[in-house]
Amino acid sequence: MSNYIARKGPLVFSNLGKWAYNLSGFNQYGLHRDDCLYENEDVAEAIRRLPRKLYDERNYRIIRALHLSMTKTVLPKEQWTKYEEDVKYLEPYLKEVQKEREEREDWNKNH
Repeated sequence: MSNYIARKGPLVFSNLGKWAYNLSGFNQYGLHRDDCLYENEDVAEAIRRLPRKLYDERNYRIIRALHLSMTKTVLPKEQWTKYEEDVKYLEPYLKEVQKEREEREDWNKNH
């Protein structure tokens, strides 16, 4: 995992993708896409595996977003998460967890 470089931005840049990203609103609170994933068992395990620094940064963004939401404000526009700079920090851990789960399911099916 240490040699993985987090992917920034989408695989395919498009005006429609950027429009949808900005319309979603989470970027106005400084959140990344991975901060907003539905927390099922795979996502929870991937979060548990995050390095301490990434885990703390994620928690800070979420706490700040909750505070902004409660005060009915958003960050200044220059602090919004940009479509091109949204870091998919959870992606490698989530893929690893999903692969392990699939292997476990296959093994249980065959044994």
